[in-house]
Amino acid sequence: MRVAAIDIGTVTSRLFVADVCESGLQTVVRRSVITNLGEGVDATGMLSAEAIDRTVATVADYKHAIDECSAEVPVDRIVALATSASRDAGNSDEFVQRLRKVGVELTVIPGEREAYLSFLGASSDFRDEDLLFADIGGGSTELAFGRASTGDDPLVPEVDLRASHSFNIGCRRMTERFLKSDPPSESELAAAHDWAIETLQPFFEGDGFACERLVAVAGTPTSVVAVRDALVPYDSEKVHGVQVARAEFDSVAQRMFALPLAERMRVPGIQPKRAGVFPAGAVIMGAVMELAGVDRFTASESDILKGIVLDAARSASAKAASSTC
Repeated sequence: MRVAAIDIGTVTSRLFVADVCESGLQTVVRRSVITNLGEGVDATGMLSAEAIDRTVATVADYKHAIDECSAEVPVDRIVALATSASRDAGNSDEFVQRLRKVGVELTVIPGEREAYLSFLGASSDFRDEDLLFADIGGGSTELAFGRASTGDDPLVPEVDLRASHSFNIGCRRMTERFLKSDPPSESELAAAHDWAIETLQPFFEGDGFACERLVAVAGTPTSVVAVRDALVPYDSEKVHGVQVARAEFDSVAQRMFALPLAERMRVPGIQPKRAGVFPAGAVIMGAVMELAGVDRFTASESDILKGIVLDAARSASAKAASSTC
């Protein structure tokens, strides 16, 4: 089957069209645009008209790309999901209606569903390991701990998700609350760090866990790799599965903290539109590593988009099996 997955986050809107084959997923189209849907939502509780307009325009382009794919091989299912900013906004229904007019039916999912789909996508590449998973978004951060193993379906892993939670802390939200100066001051960074530790710490309390690997997805960890290695242009194959030691992470973070926005935007490896929220993302990433007691993380390009496609494939398989019975 061919599945089109659209993920509309607080900062980025992304498209992934893939063919589901016995050998795995074959990428047909992959696109990513920073639309900043959640700009100002933390303060106002509403999606701005400008943010809705630019995100709808991007998704309309995605729908056109999906239609072009369907001309060759029919797209069996389109799944469009929105996360933190749309969950928080009082006018998300307006956004849903606007997307319906361009032919995309949007579902605003709860944080727990976001955490599961993201973990499903990431863990499929790291099977039979106890994984701590972190997805640092613009408005929220999802943490999950569990294990993926190959069951009856070799393509879609069986997930033993032992703990997961979505926290209302993200790089856009943190930037707007704490990091007002350019570059951010030491006191602002310290306050942001304290907020991250206080917010995320409950996940790590209790009986505890021993993870074999910390897998981190989204723009912050992948940008750390890109900046560390000066990847120009960005190459996902040189990012996916790459490990970053704590000392390397700290070096990148401290370098970026010290630069004003105009200079951060010119650093090789950083997307200029992501430079504004990168310091906050690095604060959150550092807090996760600190609380988990790990000395490195593995960056992954497999995230909620892959999870959406795998989940759709599993649902189709189960439906087919039910029909046969």
